[in-house]
Amino acid sequence: MAKVYTKTGDKGQTSLVGGTRVSKSDKRLHLYGQVDELNSYIGLLNSMEKEEGEILEKIQNNLFNLGSHLACEEEKREVFSLPELEKDLIECLEAKIDELDSQLEVLKNFILPGGTPLSAHIHVARTICRRVERSLVDFMSISQPLELSLEFLNRLSDFLFIYARYENKRSNQSEKIWKTK
Repeated sequence: MAKVYTKTGDKGQTSLVGGTRVSKSDKRLHLYGQVDELNSYIGLLNSMEKEEGEILEKIQNNLFNLGSHLACEEEKREVFSLPELEKDLIECLEAKIDELDSQLEVLKNFILPGGTPLSAHIHVARTICRRVERSLVDFMSISQPLELSLEFLNRLSDFLFIYARYENKRSNQSEKIWKTK
């Protein structure tokens, strides 16, 4: 049986998919670590309720696809036949946003993140998603990301915002308006 620990990272370096050794402080590792964090948080959401389980699982699979590309040297991605983001992913997210949003009151004010425990967790996932998006834009200065990556993350954060609002409505939890005074 293979052991989980290899000890090859004990000196602060790790290997990319294609074998290149890089520092664990490399921008690429920060980025795919954040993608993994987001994926784990989406998994937490999926464990808390099942109504949106199908789309949450689709999101998780696509986050793994994104992470696999980030963990591989750009010039070696084709060699490993890494999975792409699903072609209908953006349209699927937009359809789900429209479906949930159609059941919500029009938003006229900023709202405070929170509400039910599930809604609060969804808002945390949304903020993690926005951090991943910012990091991906920064990473683009040194490498090209997987096609549709930015659109996916942008639409995902939109979905999570609407999903958090929908969860509050579904649970009869009123939204708290941001009070400036």
